[in-house]
Amino acid sequence: MTEEMKQDAEAAGLAVGTFDVGHVQVARMFSRDEAKRAEAAENVRSAIRKAAALGGSLCFMCLKPEDPAMPRHESFELFKEMFPPLLDEAEREGVAVVLEGWPGNAPYYPTIGCTPEMLRKMFEAVPSPALRLNYDPSHLIRLGIDHARFLREFAGRIGHVHAKDCAVIPENVYLYGRHQPPAFGHSIKSGEGPWRYTIPGEGEADWGKIAFELELAGYRGAVTIELEDHRYQGSVEAHRRGLLKALNHLSRYFA
Repeated sequence: MTEEMKQDAEAAGLAVGTFDVGHVQVARMFSRDEAKRAEAAENVRSAIRKAAALGGSLCFMCLKPEDPAMPRHESFELFKEMFPPLLDEAEREGVAVVLEGWPGNAPYYPTIGCTPEMLRKMFEAVPSPALRLNYDPSHLIRLGIDHARFLREFAGRIGHVHAKDCAVIPENVYLYGRHQPPAFGHSIKSGEGPWRYTIPGEGEADWGKIAFELELAGYRGAVTIELEDHRYQGSVEAHRRGLLKALNHLSRYFA
């Protein structure tokens, strides 16, 4: 984040909140090269300090390693090494590191911090209050994880919410299973065949239940529409139509 970005946001009537530090630097923190890890960690800490000075408070990260074939248990060991000092820095700056639960690309799906099994271990190993989650039910649904139960378990760790949904296509699940894209059929954009991302209200997420659980948890942060639905892409008008339909659905549950 830069001063120019802050000025552009404020000129549009927006407040600066979330930021990222670049996926390349985060990936290098999970390199097998110790020197590369150390350099990347310093770059990330520096970016957090600069963003905090400009008003940034939520640092988004997707913990996808430099080598996508790296086993997740190996990435977890590097997380335990690299993140305590980084989170100490973030906490001093008043910044929370918010983990994005996107599993990563096929065929490895290497990102850590996406499933209850891994998150339990991560929070146990590194209990810093500066480590938070971006709650996005679409990723949980595509993985077959109960998105309401997940929210109840990790309610105290939610730092941000992405309003995005996911439709599971039963016929395609029968043809391809849940985790392999079609070998001969047509893959859907913003999906992998058995599932596709949608705007809220056109997928499997129970937004009434989500709103209720967030209220119980005392969440007062943003609920941000993330538009990754192939039916509302390709033009400004299509984007506007998707955003308005999503907002109309969400307004039934969020004041």
